[in-house]
This record gives sequence, C-alpha cells and structure tokens, in this order.
Amino acid sequence: MTRWSIAGQGTVMLEFLSTVPDLDVVLAPIGGGGLLSGTCVAAHGVNPTLQVYACEPAGALDAIHSVRENRVVPMPDPRTLAEGLKTSLGDVTLPVLRQHMAGFFVVEEEEIPRAMRFAFERLKLVIEPSSAVALAPLLRREPALVGKRVGVILTGGNVDLTAFFEQLQVDKS
Repeated sequence: MTRWSIAGQGTVMLEFLSTVPDLDVVLAPIGGGGLLSGTCVAAHGVNPTLQVYACEPAGALDAIHSVRENRVVPMPDPRTLAEGLKTSLGDVTLPVLRQHMAGFFVVEEEEIPRAMRFAFERLKLVIEPSSAVALAPLLRREPALVGKRVGVILTGGNVDLTAFFEQLQVDKS
C-alpha cells in the first residue's frame, strides 16, 4: 500500500463530505487499511472532530489486534464471508489508523448477510459482504452511534452469488 493509493482512496471521503458535510461519525470496513486510512486523513483534514470507526468481521480481527499492539499482527487463517477484508494491515496504514481512528466495531458473521439484505431491500443497493460489515453496527443500533449523524462507506457489488449462497449453507452446517 502506498501513500498515493491511500490519498486516492481518501477522495471517497472528500466526495462524501461535499454532499453531507455535517456528519458526526463515519463507518468503514477494514482489511489492509488503505480505504480506512484515506478516509481518516480526508475526514480529519475537513473536520478534525469527525469520528471514524473501523468495522471488522469477527473471523478476521487482525486490524484490531494490530492497532492495540502497535505492530502488524497477521491473521493466518481468516474465516469470513467478507472476502475483501481478509488482508492484513501494513506498515504504512498502521500508524495512520492509530493516529486517526475513534475505535472499532466487531461484526459477527450472521450480521453480514442481514446487512446485505437490508441494503438490497431498503436501499435498493447491491453491496459486497465487505461493505456490509460497515453497515452492520448501524443496523444493530450500536450505543456510540445513537443520536448521531452517521455516514457509512458502502463499496462494490462484487458478489459471486453462487459462491456466497454456498458459503452460507456451509456456515449453517
């Protein structure tokens, strides 16, 4: 992950804030940390009081451990529907996140398809499982979010539905 890549991904937050400038909190998924690092830097460049939370699946908690221990803690065998969040933080993203993040929300596996369904049925958006991880804390009414204006970074509709539904069946057994 390069600083240029982080800067490029930060443009998502700049566009978001140009549309909705008065947010209190932003939720974003975390894998390798590039999107979230860019989100943090851009958010705090515009509004230093904006709280940015990382949302991570319970089956791939390397980022939360890395931030707490101030070292990259790889996840040797991540197990989550959120394929895009199976990557570990890097040496470039870790210090940015430690400096800027308000905290983490851990998302259980069963929350991921529920958040995807909500997005599809209510928002008419097809989102990938990685993105659903960022929506789940809002849907479960996390106490830190109640009464606040919350923005959620939703990404891609890159879902292989056959593999996704097969994985759901495996997880139920």
